[in-house]
Amino acid sequence: MAKASFEALQDGPVQRLIARGAWTLEGGLVSIDGDLRRFVQKRGGAGGLRIDLSGVEKLDTSGAMVLQRTMRDCGKQAERDDLLEGFDGADAQAQALLKQAGSHLKPCDLGGDGRVSFMLVLERLGRTTVSAGAEALNILSFVGAVVARLGGTIARPSRFRPTPMVHHMEEAGLDATLIVGLMSFLIGAVVAFMGATVLAAFGAEVFAVELVGISVLREFGVLLTAILIAGRSGSAFTAAIGSMKLREEIDAMQVMGINPLDALVIPRTLALVLVMPVLAFLAAFLGMLGGGLAGWAVLDIPPVLWVNRTQEIVTVSNLFVGLVKAPFFAFVIAVVGSYHGMMVESSAEELGRRTTTAVVQSLFLVILIDALFAMFFLELDI
Repeated sequence: MAKASFEALQDGPVQRLIARGAWTLEGGLVSIDGDLRRFVQKRGGAGGLRIDLSGVEKLDTSGAMVLQRTMRDCGKQAERDDLLEGFDGADAQAQALLKQAGSHLKPCDLGGDGRVSFMLVLERLGRTTVSAGAEALNILSFVGAVVARLGGTIARPSRFRPTPMVHHMEEAGLDATLIVGLMSFLIGAVVAFMGATVLAAFGAEVFAVELVGISVLREFGVLLTAILIAGRSGSAFTAAIGSMKLREEIDAMQVMGINPLDALVIPRTLALVLVMPVLAFLAAFLGMLGGGLAGWAVLDIPPVLWVNRTQEIVTVSNLFVGLVKAPFFAFVIAVVGSYHGMMVESSAEELGRRTTTAVVQSLFLVILIDALFAMFFLELDI
């Protein structure tokens, strides 16, 4: 079968374009597309145009689209009522393709809707606000369902599933100790070093002990733990439950009479609530250790002096202030991660989007709750 080609002939005031070969993608249509466009630009809209298709051996949709585009770009023939006007020698199949291509051949509207950019920004802001409000209501509804189901589990302990809970405690807690401990140790060292750099200007390097102790015990320890767990375990909850949703495993559980909240959400939530205080305590201890070693190396503060001054100045209430926030952070991370996993509907692309959204919303809520606790403890003078 011959490749696609054409020949332009002048027949009085009318120009004839004789098409030959296979006008398909496989027949080399792409290689002559540039020549066709140059032919149209050179000819413009002068005179008439007839396209002879008697020599065409094969025609597909792309070839029909190119032929109709050529006819359209050569003057007023784009406005013709008969989509076959100007074509000669086309068989029944070619005529059907030309009609189909001609009915869909419309120029793209690149002018936009003419609205002011400021109004478009306001519209997008409004849509985002409405969407965020609806998402917040859905999450609150899901939290209510989880709390109600958790109350039912307490009333009927037979619903409780200890094996999945222990499994998730190992995954979310034990397996996370290395990264949480290492990051907390380094943050404590950085806080001590930066504090010493600033306090050295006032000759008060020794107050780095209070800086490290209070900041790590009250804020950095538990907050860093929550951030790491949100990125590590919260996203894992969304991915695992979302994958089950895509494989219709959750639908199968419901058919068998198993409540997905009992089997999937509550074990993950309880596991995270139980292990988060332990991880926060580990983070606080290693943060203090990192700060003490940095103070010994940079400020020449002996470890004994660091420990004694910590015992004198930094009270145990600072540790309790940090640890009391850990279960709330854990609950938010687990519920938000599970919610977005349950909301996955159609594709792996949505699963990835939901996983990202779960991490972002968990981090936002963790920071918000931390700020509320800070104001609460400030009012109580703790």
